[in-house]
Amino acid sequence: MPGHSLLTINNIEVIYDEVILVLRGLSLAVPEGSIVALLGSNGAGKSTTLKAASGLLPTEHGEITDGSITFEGRDITHLDAAERVKLGISLCMEGRHVFEHLTTQENLVAGAYTRGRPSREDLDLVYEYFPRLGDLRSRTAGFLSGGEQQMLAIGRALMAKPKLLMLDEPSLGLAPLLVQEIFGYIERLNAELGTTVLVVEQNANRALDVAHHGYIMEQGRLVLEGPAAELTDNPDVKEFYLGLGEEGARKSYRDVKHYKRRKRWL
Repeated sequence: MPGHSLLTINNIEVIYDEVILVLRGLSLAVPEGSIVALLGSNGAGKSTTLKAASGLLPTEHGEITDGSITFEGRDITHLDAAERVKLGISLCMEGRHVFEHLTTQENLVAGAYTRGRPSREDLDLVYEYFPRLGDLRSRTAGFLSGGEQQMLAIGRALMAKPKLLMLDEPSLGLAPLLVQEIFGYIERLNAELGTTVLVVEQNANRALDVAHHGYIMEQGRLVLEGPAAELTDNPDVKEFYLGLGEEGARKSYRDVKHYKRRKRWL
């Protein structure tokens, strides 16, 4: 069962290039042992949220200008990405970003760089969850299919033994059957290893199907949050994010007359 908050984002603002305000007072919590889905349209700030939590904002000229981020109760707002990995935070970025000229196994070994040389048991655990990678361990990663590369990206992140695994659009560009397979792996990692997961995903149906809790973002702010089952049953969420309403009836979640913003952190 999900427990206390593992990751807490407290009222942060994020700016790129010193002028572009992307996150505007964002707050959310990821309970230990849970799967949390972060949903929203393109440009809502979802990927920026993951980069803020993982310490990767400086690589894109971004910075947190207000608020704080804590992990296991420790303030990590100003820690660099490598230090956060050592604490147990791993991010699978959008687009997979495998090392195309290395083999599958070399990619996995690279994922353990903050821990030193990985053990055979570490590799065997990844191959247990992703048997296809075991069959392809000597293949150059650039020649893997999109689904296999996504499995490799997740497996590489697992080599760091994360307490929190963050996934940015894991279903991007994959066929429906592969999407189902990838989310099946995510559920297993959470249920069997106890890995906490924060997933950003355009496929809201699939994300809410596996998540315990969900957040919805628009224009750098949260507009709704709640248990995944409640969000799935919300008629307005169905219309805007699950594709189950009348097309074109409304333009923005903020326009829904029944919308009530929760003020847990205000």
